[in-house]
Amino acid sequence: MDKTDLYDAIAGTGKALAHGKRLELLELLAQGERPVRELARAVGLKLTTASAHLQVLHEAGLVTTRRQGTSVWYRLAGGDVAGLLSVLCRVADAHRAEVETIRRAYLDTAGIRLVGRAELMQAAAEGRALVLDVRPAEEYAAGHVPGAVSIPVDQLTDRLAEIPADTEVVAYCRGRYCVLSYDAVRLLQASGRDAALLEDGILEWRRDGLPVNAA
Repeated sequence: MDKTDLYDAIAGTGKALAHGKRLELLELLAQGERPVRELARAVGLKLTTASAHLQVLHEAGLVTTRRQGTSVWYRLAGGDVAGLLSVLCRVADAHRAEVETIRRAYLDTAGIRLVGRAELMQAAAEGRALVLDVRPAEEYAAGHVPGAVSIPVDQLTDRLAEIPADTEVVAYCRGRYCVLSYDAVRLLQASGRDAALLEDGILEWRRDGLPVNAA
């Protein structure tokens, strides 16, 4: 065994990450443990294809499994896996022009105010902001920013009356590249509400070891 063997072994982790759908699966698992069928549906894959991708991630030590009846449930092997995914995204965004171009086209930030963690927590503590989690209800239940209110984006139009009209709403979702919160902010703005976007999602929240409450 020599240094080359060591780096080849480490490179195996990189190879496991070398597919966009696997990165999507890791982002979903950063929200909480999920069964394989649900993961397949969420990323738009056939069950066999999703299982194959998850097996690659499992062999690389990035996810772990447990059985519940006939279902196989997956979860991240540790919080550092969420950190790895977050850093990978940041590095790619910073050093690959293609990534930045696609991100800007996919996530149009025009007219959307971004809010940092410190500003959010101070505004929430002072009662000046409502923290809104727009992910599906099961993801909110698995773990959410302390004090956040759950209204999934596909229910937001019908539940606007639940949001105080005189309070700024700061929305967040799965991670920095999650379109759900962008859609929510634009919907709120269109309804005349004061709305902003949290810079981070649960992925980054978990990466940095910040408190996450479960329902």
